Amino acid sequence: MRATGYVRKLDSLGRIVLPKSLRKELKISEGDDIEMYVDEDGNVVLDKYVPRCVFCDVAKTDVINFKGKIICRDCLNDM
Repeated sequence: MRATGYVRKLDSLGRIVLPKSLRKELKISEGDDIEMYVDEDGNVVLDKYVPRCVFCDVAKTDVINFKGKIICRDCLNDM
């Protein structure tokens, strides 16, 4: 993980502002879903959300929603 030099305070509702230059670098736009998780070292990680197939667990943009489950076209074709 690399240091960005950005430091932001958490507001009373638990929000932070991602600087415009960082959003541009990460290709994050207004309205995009952001995934949050804690890595094995205890760091909070923010990432642009990309849907993952329930079968192969690969993050792909070419997915469909089948009865509430995300399935990639490759796994759908294998069925």
